[in-house]
Amino acid sequence: MSKPDFVLDARLEADTRLVASLALCDVRLMNDTRYAWLVLVPRQAGLVEITDLAANEQTLLWQEVNRASAALREIAPCDKLNLGALGNIVRQLHVHIVARREGDAAWPGPVWGHGHAQPYADTSLAARLDALRQALAKITG
Repeated sequence: MSKPDFVLDARLEADTRLVASLALCDVRLMNDTRYAWLVLVPRQAGLVEITDLAANEQTLLWQEVNRASAALREIAPCDKLNLGALGNIVRQLHVHIVARREGDAAWPGPVWGHGHAQPYADTSLAARLDALRQALAKITG
C-alpha cells in the first residue's frame, strides 16, 4: 500500500532505523538504547491523523500495531506497553510503541522529551534489528 509520493519525515529518518516493511507501515526502531521503542509509519503521503486513513486501512494499522507490539514484547519483556500517535512535533502520521519497565530512564513519566537519546552502537543496533525481524517473521508467519 505504498504511495509513490510518500517521503519519510526527516526527523523520523534521522531518529529511527528500518526494521521491516509491512503491508501498510514501515516498522522502525527508535535509535535510543534507553527504551525498546518502535515507530510505525504508514507509507502514504499527507497523513496526519489516524482518521485520515480509510476505514480498512485503520483496521490494517491496528493489526500491524498488534503484530509489532507482540514482536517487541518478545524481545523486550515489559511492565507496560505504551502506544501513542502524538504528532505535535512530527506531523506525519506515526504510531509509537514503547515497552516500558519500572525504573527505566523516564519511569513513570512519558519517554517523549526526557533526556537525550543514547544511540545504539553498530553491533548492538544490528543485533536488535535482527532480533526484531526474526520476532516479526515468527508472528507474521
